[in-house]
Amino acid sequence: MKKGKVYLVGAGPGDPGLLTLKGKRVLGEADVVVYDRLIGPQLLAFAPARAERIYVGKASSAHSLPQEQINALLAQKCVEEKIVVRLKGGDPFLFGRGGEEALYLAEQGCDFEIVPGVSSAIAAPAYAGIPVTHRDMAASVAFITGHEKPGKAESSIRWHELAHGVDTLVFLMGIENLPAISENLMAAGRPADTPAALVRYGSLPEQTVLTATLGDIVRKARELNIQPPAVLVIGDVVRLREKLSWAEKLPLRGKRIVVTRPAEQSADFIEQLQSLGAAVLVLPTIEIRKEPDLHKLHEAFGKLDSYKWLIFTSRNGVEIFCDELLARGSDMRSLHALKLCSIGPATADCLRARGLVADIIPTDYSAEGLLDALKGCVQSGDTVLLPRAAGSRDILPEGLAALGARVDEIITYQSLPPAVAPAEALKEIQAGSIDLITFTSSSTVIGFAALIGAEHLPDIASRIPAACIGPVTAATAREHGFTIAVEASKYTMAGLFEKIRIVYTQTK
Repeated sequence: MKKGKVYLVGAGPGDPGLLTLKGKRVLGEADVVVYDRLIGPQLLAFAPARAERIYVGKASSAHSLPQEQINALLAQKCVEEKIVVRLKGGDPFLFGRGGEEALYLAEQGCDFEIVPGVSSAIAAPAYAGIPVTHRDMAASVAFITGHEKPGKAESSIRWHELAHGVDTLVFLMGIENLPAISENLMAAGRPADTPAALVRYGSLPEQTVLTATLGDIVRKARELNIQPPAVLVIGDVVRLREKLSWAEKLPLRGKRIVVTRPAEQSADFIEQLQSLGAAVLVLPTIEIRKEPDLHKLHEAFGKLDSYKWLIFTSRNGVEIFCDELLARGSDMRSLHALKLCSIGPATADCLRARGLVADIIPTDYSAEGLLDALKGCVQSGDTVLLPRAAGSRDILPEGLAALGARVDEIITYQSLPPAVAPAEALKEIQAGSIDLITFTSSSTVIGFAALIGAEHLPDIASRIPAACIGPVTAATAREHGFTIAVEASKYTMAGLFEKIRIVYTQTK
């Protein structure tokens, strides 16, 4: 019998790569995800598509759901025998109110588990090039809330001890109380010339860092209008930022890049862009929809021994073909007599994951390259099974027919614009805050044009350059008015990333 359980999971400070492996695993098992502010779509994507997603985020002085209702919600879902992931920024037990939630669950008899996370108290200074301890400068560190529980008769913060007894002070959620923090520390004896830093959006591409002294940080923060969320660091270690700052030097730092491929197929690409400092906006412009009527494919399964060649032009084609084959009661042994062709290494990797090895992979990952690779191999009278997407170019089947082959082209899926586009993503693109749009197929270009709308496309295409996976995609982008800033030499996601890296490293 299934039993409900609540996982209190620390999501880290914002960079999706800082989620722990255990956090990712339990997200993959979730029936319900209850998540906070600053939890990005990449983290939510680790949860199953079927999982219920409930936002309960809190901004300064603005709570989506009171804490008491959050506690009750977690218990209710647990009683319903759901696997619940309470996804909290940073670490759940460091000023995250995870202790309150755990106590409530314990009192209600609910099963729960704590999955610690990387706290912004350490990560934000680290991304700013500030170690919170150093053998020569700081042997102690204290983490202090900058926002005590409202209604307390007096502060429980021991200002005198902090001012004199701790080398590095890290205040979380302290922007609104910054004047009081500064005044209390100086009144308790901390020198006004003590180095201080505010790290806003620590670990994210939007991260900004203000360095000052304890005596003038309030004035500088007001002048620059520093808003939450931010971490305040006070101590001599702040001086090390001058030599240790590293995030600002990443080649894509400050660049906002749109990824138009479906999120589940672009996770590695997104992580690579983020590893170079880019802020990635995910706007899938196509949805892969399996053909509702696959009777022709099923008929082909019944006569596989009549084909000599089986050609795949995408990983989607591989997955649908193999899934349907298994669903019909057959397995990969029924393909033993066929020669397998893959348009490129990504499709070949998908075949390999299914226990199949491609006999032919062209050096030019395109329909033209595949046709060239098959010349001299395909003989007149050979039969070819070609499962692929609706709307694909005719070059491959026509070229094979010219070689004397008999081609059974079977449509197994369509690449269509999504039924609903993220409104915030479209708003950002229309506002002009984007530096580069990546296209991985002609269908992503066409889908983007459909989502943006004919009335907005000319303006956007004239302002925002494109990065394309190859010449066919680049030609389609040009037809839609885009200037091509990057065109991959190898027509793969890895090739596209590498070309973006080279172009922007050279121009940094």
